[in-house]
Formats: sequence, structure tokens, C-alpha cells
Amino acid sequence: MEFKQVIVVRTDLKMGKGKTAAQASHASVEALEKTKIKFPEWIEEWRNTGTQKVVLKVSTEKELLELFETVKKEIPTALIKDAGRTQIQAGSNTCIGIGPAPENLINKYTKELKLL
Repeated sequence: MEFKQVIVVRTDLKMGKGKTAAQASHASVEALEKTKIKFPEWIEEWRNTGTQKVVLKVSTEKELLELFETVKKEIPTALIKDAGRTQIQAGSNTCIGIGPAPENLINKYTKELKLL
């Protein structure tokens, strides 16, 4: 079985490349920490299969929050809120990190999303 981690980023915030990379990094780490607590065996499998990460996009905060609320019921998922120190308003929901988890489980929720 293959495992992966998915980061989903809002594009309507028009974050710069560096800001987007930082927010995606926060999402990756937070989701990993949540997964360690609930499914530590998934972390080991993910590491054994190459630590695949995919970064996808949504166009609105509404899409991001709906996806977060749906996915978190089955897969450890982290919602990232910006601190507001640079480009965007404090508390803005910027992205979510999902997993790592079995690829077929993540795809159930993300297969229609486009790559960032």
C-alpha cells in the first residue's frame, strides 16, 4: 500500500512563493504530528514508501474549510492560520495538511483537486 501526505493551499490569498512555501511547511509538520498521535504506523509506512507529498489548490476559504471538516473525520488533518506578520491578515486560514495516510484514502477526498 502506498502512503502520501497532501497539502491544500488557498489561491485567493495571492500569497508570494516564499509565504506559500512557509504555510505549506507548517501544514506538513502539523499534520505529521497529528498523525503520529493517532496512527503512528502510518508514519513508518510513509517513510518506507518514499515520504510522498503533493501540494494541491482550492480557490476559496469556503472550499478549504469544507474539505477540512470532511477529511478530519477520517484522517489527521491540520488547519493553518497565519500569524499576520507579513503578507496577509492575522488569523487567515491559509492551507491544510492531510496525513500522511494511505493514498487511496486521501484520494477519496482530493482526487478532483488540481496541483498548485
